[in-house]
Amino acid sequence: MEVNLGLKDNWKQFLLLVLVNMLVGGMVGLERTVVPLVGSEEFKIDSDLVIFSFIIAFGIVKAFTNLISGVLADKYTRKKILILGWLIGVPVPFCLAWGPTWNWIIAANILLGISQGLAWSMTVNMKIDLVGPKKRGLAMGLNEAAGYGAVGLTALLTGYWASEYGLRPYPFYIGIIYTVAGLLLSIIVITDTRKHAQLEAAQRKVTRAGEQAHKPSFSWVFRETTVKNTNLLTVSQAGLINNLNDGMSWGVFPLLFISAGVGLEGVGWIKAVYPVVWGVGQIITGPLADRIGRKPLIVWGMFVQVLGHIVIGLQILPPLQSGLTGSILLGAGTAMVYPALLAAVSDAAHPTWRASALGVYRFWRDIGYGVGAIMAGIIAGWLGIMWAVHVAGGLTFLSGVFVWWKMKESLEVSTQKDQAGIKTVSTTR
Repeated sequence: MEVNLGLKDNWKQFLLLVLVNMLVGGMVGLERTVVPLVGSEEFKIDSDLVIFSFIIAFGIVKAFTNLISGVLADKYTRKKILILGWLIGVPVPFCLAWGPTWNWIIAANILLGISQGLAWSMTVNMKIDLVGPKKRGLAMGLNEAAGYGAVGLTALLTGYWASEYGLRPYPFYIGIIYTVAGLLLSIIVITDTRKHAQLEAAQRKVTRAGEQAHKPSFSWVFRETTVKNTNLLTVSQAGLINNLNDGMSWGVFPLLFISAGVGLEGVGWIKAVYPVVWGVGQIITGPLADRIGRKPLIVWGMFVQVLGHIVIGLQILPPLQSGLTGSILLGAGTAMVYPALLAAVSDAAHPTWRASALGVYRFWRDIGYGVGAIMAGIIAGWLGIMWAVHVAGGLTFLSGVFVWWKMKESLEVSTQKDQAGIKTVSTTR
């Protein structure tokens, strides 16, 4: 079968991957509203840090899985790793629904972290492979819109079911459906895309001095993404802080707003609005990153998230309204940041090591879940739960300033033509 790059030539497979990533995202949405309350109300855990331990386990395991997912994909193909991710996730909804102790919830989140690190990473890599260099922002916008839109809708649905039927097991039944559907689609209809990445690598003949065109070692990619390349450094820290916000809100918001008198269904709406706005907004911000550049969206997206923290932290509005308004701002800011960060990594990394670079970036980004949950647990126990919101807002502001100061726009470099008219895709330092 002929292999071509571009959304037009690969739209059927692209849409199937969008559908698969909706199911991947839905698995995370299972936990957004209900699981912190399972810890506090069903298992009677009175330590915020212990309750947040399921997020810490998820974030750290997912981060390290991201780190190796690109290496595994290059060795065994994207499709095989996608299927493996679904297989590892099969026990998750059962453990969440019927696990007799909190340790079962922790175990479910370890499995979920591995599953998400493999499956979500592969949907990202496969879409980037299919579309080529021209539409990366659009591809990432649609991918993340599908995933996080499903996170939000599932959070809303589980909150409603919990208010009607109790915290367990009914809200987790939908996870069984997601798992079966995602596994079958991945096995039957998804095709591997590694040949598309190889085609782009073959076409990418013009490189700037210093770009690593051959297949480098993983240690080289880790250093390049983490420290040596200024753009990749700024992107990685912004991703970490962005997911620190998500990890903080994941654990803090249900407890914060329940204690403020908001009902379970209202908490479900607060938890749903954030990822839905985050997801749907990327349908706009993904293509926008291809038009105006990566840096403006990243910087201003971080500052919009700061506004969300301010609205929630200052409590000017009644609890439900402040939660909804703040979550909308957090979601809008994250929608601006997310596809631009992924596209910026893809701009900087050569196709021969792009999957590994994305894995390293996603490692640092998803470490943010664990860092956010640990920070929230410690700060909540020391100063009170609202101070976790204040600290997250301050860190987000500093991160946005750092991106504004250090990052160079990568879109101009990735789409410019040289004097011979040959498309140039290269690294900005």
